[in-house]
Amino acid sequence: MVSKLRIQIMSGELKKGTILSENQLSAEFGMSRSPIREALRILSNEGLIDLQRMGAVVIGLTTRDLNELYDVRLLLEHFVLERLSEVNHDSLIKKLEQSIDQMKMAAKYDDYVEFAYQDLRFHELVIIEADHKRILKLWESIREIILAALLITTEKRFRDDKAAVLPLIKQHHEMIKALKSQNTERIQDEVKRHFEDTRNTITASLLNEA
Repeated sequence: MVSKLRIQIMSGELKKGTILSENQLSAEFGMSRSPIREALRILSNEGLIDLQRMGAVVIGLTTRDLNELYDVRLLLEHFVLERLSEVNHDSLIKKLEQSIDQMKMAAKYDDYVEFAYQDLRFHELVIIEADHKRILKLWESIREIILAALLITTEKRFRDDKAAVLPLIKQHHEMIKALKSQNTERIQDEVKRHFEDTRNTITASLLNEA
């Protein structure tokens, strides 16, 4: 339920200023008010709604929100990949290559949901490999909102021009090559290039949908 509300807010289906009442949501989702309150608390912590008495008001995402979100992602992966560049990570690289194979398969069969999940998984594998509890905790705090953004944007890419996902797959390949090289500067360049492109695509997609 919280995932559905998150996507409805981020896609603009639920507009800024929309009132979400606990009673209305309880009836719509067939749930008691306790899980509804928990869902609203989560969305409030993500900055998507403003909690009110007996419900909430939709805030949505601004350009600044999206830029800040991707600033955090960039800082996270810069740090993690620099940490990983110091030693070989053959098992990680194998998992990353498998994730790219799954992205290709999803593109072939027009499965935008699987493509988005594999995109997320690629980056999550890198973060987990760093074996850093605080970094992982920070990632988990933004994971669901990142996934929602990827689902919305990937659906739009598949709908408007599926060929647009091919450069995205190539970018992931280039990040693997950079990681294999153990060249910190090359790794940082590839990460920055990928995230700038992703930031621009997601910002344009979400703000146009809203």
